[in-house]
Amino acid sequence: MKYEIKNQPFTVLTLHMDKGESVQCQSGAMAWMTDGIRMETKTGGIGGIFKKAIVGESIALNRYVADRDGELTLAKHSPGDIIMFNTSETPIVAQKTSFLASTEGVNMDIFLQKKLSAGFFGGEGFIMQKYSGSGFVWLEIDGSAQERELAAGEKLIVDSGYVAAMEATCSMDIQTVKGLTNVVLGGEGLFNTVVTGPGKVWLQTMPINALALNLAQYMPTSSN
Repeated sequence: MKYEIKNQPFTVLTLHMDKGESVQCQSGAMAWMTDGIRMETKTGGIGGIFKKAIVGESIALNRYVADRDGELTLAKHSPGDIIMFNTSETPIVAQKTSFLASTEGVNMDIFLQKKLSAGFFGGEGFIMQKYSGSGFVWLEIDGSAQERELAAGEKLIVDSGYVAAMEATCSMDIQTVKGLTNVVLGGEGLFNTVVTGPGKVWLQTMPINALALNLAQYMPTSSN
């Protein structure tokens, strides 16, 4: 299956599907497609519904099957990037709600942070998603994506919410911002996320919650 990612920051993913190929994607992601591609909606059973509810994904996944050669275009839900990962090379851990689409053979499961503090205070969430198996998965990134590769034991300190994905070989913890003045006046919050290698980490330049906070100051307030 060939694919194109274009039109960033209002990014779309176009999949060029041969007859018999199929993908599954998040509900509501389809923007347009050629005739001859068939949609099937599935929930994955009780276990699948439970997992999706925990990570905040839509209960239903749409499966698109090419009855003949054609194209399927999926649109991102907010401005930003779409990145493809090959789970045959290494499992990927990503922020919840980032899933856009995947080919057959990709396993999606819940990933729990080993250290509770990393999830409760780190900004990336105690519960993330892990993608493994054999195939391709496309994930939504808020803003632009920046890739860093960390050596074994190398640490990267990241403001909360800016970690989009990492290879499963990396680990995540939190670090308290030192100094009362830094905490009160620095505007960076009380905690930072620390990612430790070895492995690659993908950062996002505009987490959706940061975008919402920036836009909120321009929103009119209601008056009684």
